[in-house]
Parts: sequence; structure tokens; C-alpha cells
Amino acid sequence: MSPATFQIASQPTKAYDDQKPGTSGLRKRVKTFQQKYYTHNFIQATLEAMPSPGAKGSTLVVGGDGRYYGKEAIQIIIDIAAGNGVSKLIIGQEGILSTPAVSHLIRKHKADGGILLTASHNPGGPDKDFGIKFNVSNGGPAPEAITNKIFSIASSLTTLSLASLPKVDLSKLGSQEFQGPSGSTLNVTVIDSVESYVQLMRQVFDFDQIRRFLQRRSDFTLLFDALHGVTGPYGRRLFIQELGLPDSSVQHCIPKPDFGGGHPDPNLTYAHELVERVEAESIHFGAASDGDGDRNMIIGKGVFVNPSDSVAVLAAQAKRIPYFKKHGISGVARSMPTSQALDRVAKRLGIPHYEVPTGWKFFGNLMDSGKLSICGEESFGTGSDHIREKDGLWAILAWLNILASLDEETPGTTLDTILQDHYATYGRNYFTRYDYEEVDGDRAGEMMERLRRWCSSGELVGKEMGSGFTLAQADDFSYTDPVDGSVAKKQGIRLIFQDGSRVIVRLSGTGSQGATVRLYVERYEEDSSKVKTPASEALKDLVEAAQAFVGIVEYTGRKEPTVIT
Repeated sequence: MSPATFQIASQPTKAYDDQKPGTSGLRKRVKTFQQKYYTHNFIQATLEAMPSPGAKGSTLVVGGDGRYYGKEAIQIIIDIAAGNGVSKLIIGQEGILSTPAVSHLIRKHKADGGILLTASHNPGGPDKDFGIKFNVSNGGPAPEAITNKIFSIASSLTTLSLASLPKVDLSKLGSQEFQGPSGSTLNVTVIDSVESYVQLMRQVFDFDQIRRFLQRRSDFTLLFDALHGVTGPYGRRLFIQELGLPDSSVQHCIPKPDFGGGHPDPNLTYAHELVERVEAESIHFGAASDGDGDRNMIIGKGVFVNPSDSVAVLAAQAKRIPYFKKHGISGVARSMPTSQALDRVAKRLGIPHYEVPTGWKFFGNLMDSGKLSICGEESFGTGSDHIREKDGLWAILAWLNILASLDEETPGTTLDTILQDHYATYGRNYFTRYDYEEVDGDRAGEMMERLRRWCSSGELVGKEMGSGFTLAQADDFSYTDPVDGSVAKKQGIRLIFQDGSRVIVRLSGTGSQGATVRLYVERYEEDSSKVKTPASEALKDLVEAAQAFVGIVEYTGRKEPTVIT
């Protein structure tokens, strides 16, 4: 049968001036994306902004977290891609691909990039959020030079290169060929969303060792919660089919356009059903992932693995994972707000460590240049150079692999014993984050500008904040990339105290409404006899002093945060 044909038309459009991608792409309400040609415009601008040799003749990976409007957006991408001379689209079945899976597929197929349809951990549904993100050929998020170019093109766009193709059946695996004018073709290949990623995980971890552990510890209970996000099919395949756990070990594993009415953010607030079950049923190992699969939370009865501690433990124990036994650890990195626990591990191991701005794209250059193996963000993101995105299921499997390895040496090893042994060796960096979501953006901006003025004046150094916290350094964090020399400025206010404690204040760019103020508080405890003090107690005085000093109530009107992690 001959391939279906298509024609290309120059379709007039109007420019939109609100299509500036943030650290995780463009995120808006669904109704915004449903405006006439709004999604078309952003995809057109993205393809025009692709690095040389550009969109013509390129191969792109396309998929998303299954949220509302995803399938409609994929059909738009197909039409715009055909209109701009793209040669091949690799699309996940039913439009489903986790963000880590997209990164892997770009690298595996040597694709020129990928378009991800996700707003990550934000709620979904017709009245909630949608998002589009472009990843480049290394599998990582587009750097700022490209996102700025996308915004510039979108802001002045007047014409779309638009083809009109028959609707592609995303449920059917296989390839379809479409014939365009002047001999151009577009191949659309729908692939199994899970298989390639599972093959990668088999290469990274020792599944046999994990299975032996689960058989040996027959009383061991695990519960994985996909929060009705993209990792449901991945979780079922990994935990049930690959590792042999019972069906009762997973919940909420059917991706839903509105995430079942929930908030697909794996933290103690939004993954409350998992938290409640772990405590009520004395579950040894609880884990959750977010909407698009790049974040993770790990808990046990009476145990919460703080993400800052998580990346530090994984780095300290990395040689127990086959991937790092083979490749070694060239260096580690954390986002600036993430606690300094990872730095202490790096110093003891004698390996380089880096502090970068928030946003996974900043890790990519370090990885590509061979400087970085393991990295993490306090916002429940952890990963390694196996791909160029954070990877929630990778982090969960890494903890299981380490737990299985340690249990062979010390039977009865638990999440808590791993953490307590780590604190005894390195001390404990107590850490918390307070989020004030959907606050007035103008007032939040005024608050940040006041803090910047104070920092630039130098008047804060030597002053006390609260009782006993003397400022040693105050600045607005900037970062010079050690690989390409690019500079990122205004990345967050850092208040660093003489005892090593820190308070960080940032405005987040991951929301779709208003502004989110994030307050990060960190305090180091070296005395091993004191590391079991609850974090809320250890940080209470510093949190209260920080809230008053920053002016949280004055500028946000909020006496309580939306979320505490």
C-alpha cells in the first residue's frame, strides 16, 4: 500500500508574547494551550530554534505523562513536524513516555531532540496545567540559549508551516510513512513505552541481587505509588514482572489525564495516601514518583529519606551498584539550594563536587565533559550520567540495590540503619523547604529585590539573624559553567552563617499561576549523639528567624507554607 500523502500550507497566525520557557519548559493552564494556534506557535518556534542543522531531516522523540490535552498536542506536533521537514518521529504508545525514558531514547536512537508533553508534578485536567519542553540531542533539557531563541521566535511569529496528515493511531505499535511534496517524507513510529527503559535499568542495576534480597527477607514489604502518573506501567513492569513482587506492592498505576484528581508530586503532603499506608501497615520501603517520572520520594515506617540526604547516601554507597563499579565516579553535583551533605561525601571520597543553579540542564555539560556521575536536587530529583534527566525510578532502584547489597553483609539492614550509619560517618545536614505557592508575583518580586539590595550593600555580614546566627556571607548566587564559560545570574539569595548553616530564598519558575516562594533552611550537626533529633526540632529556631528576616508574612501574606518538605 502506498503511503498517505500530505501538502504543506503557510498558515497565518498571531504571535503570543507569553511563551517564555522556564527551567522545565513552558507551563500554562490547559485553556491557554487550547487558544487558537497557541500550541502550534510554540511547536513552530521550537523547531525553528533547533540547533544546526535544524529541524529539516531530523529525528525527534515525542511523548508525555498522559495528562489532559496530551494526545491532541501530539497530533499538532505531527502536523507541524511534517510542515517543517522533520524526517522521523518516535512516539510512545498512547503518547506515554516518562521524561527519563525520553532522554534515554534520544541517546539510544541518536535523535536530534525530543518534545515532552508534561507539566511534571503540577496537577492535570481540563482546568489545570499542561506543559511542553524541548530536550536536545544529548537527552537533556534545552540550554538557555535555545529557550531564549524559542521565546524570541514565538514573540514575533506570523506564519506556521502546517501540514494536514491523517490522524495517527497512537494505540497501534509500528511505523507509518507519509509522503509530502518534493519527495519529502515523514516516518511516524509508535513504540512500546516501557521496554527500552527497562532494558537500560537491567544494565545499571543488579536485579538478581535485589531478587535474592526480596526472597531472603520474606517479611520485607514494599509499596510503590505512581500517583496515576506516567510511571505506573514502568513500576508494574519493574516491581512485579522483573523483581517478582506481588500486585499489592503497587498502587495508582494507571495513568490518568487528571492524575485521579490528585496532585502528582511525591512529597509528604501530596503523597499522603502512601504515607498513611506506610505508617499504618508498617511497610519497610515506600516510594513514589511524580507525573512525568523524574522525581522520587522514599520513606519507611518512621523514616523519611530527605532528598538532600538521598543523593549523599547514593554517592557514598555507589560502588555497590554495577554501573558505578564499571564506570567509576568522576564527580558529584547538587543544585545550590540542596544541602551540603553531598559535599561532605565528595571530600571524603576525594572526588570533585559542583554547586549549580536549580534546573537539570546545568548538570548536562558536566556529564558530557566527563566531570559528573551522580547528582541531585532537593526538590526530589536524583540521577546519574546514565541519561541526562533526573530519574525517579532509577533512584528507587538504586536504594533497593544498595539495601540488598548491605543486607548481604549485615542482615536486617533497613532504611533507618543506612541513614544512621551515614550520619555517624558524615554528620547530619538538617534540611527543610517551605513552599508558599501562588502568592502575588509583584509582592514576591519586591521581597527578592529588597534582599538583593541588602546583599549587594554588604551590610548584612557580621549581623545576627535571630538568636545566635551570625551572617558570614550574603549574596545572590551566580554560576559560571566550568565547561563552556556561560554565566547564570540571580539564581537565589544565599545567607550563609558562621556555623555553616544556610538560608536560601528563591522564586520558582515551575508553577503556572502566580509565584512560588521557596525558603530553604539548613543546619549542620557533627555530634553523632545528636543526629537523631527530629529535623523540625533541630531547625525550629533557624526557620523562625529566617521567616521573620526575609519578610514572608509581610510580602506573601501567608502565615503558613503550602507545603513543607
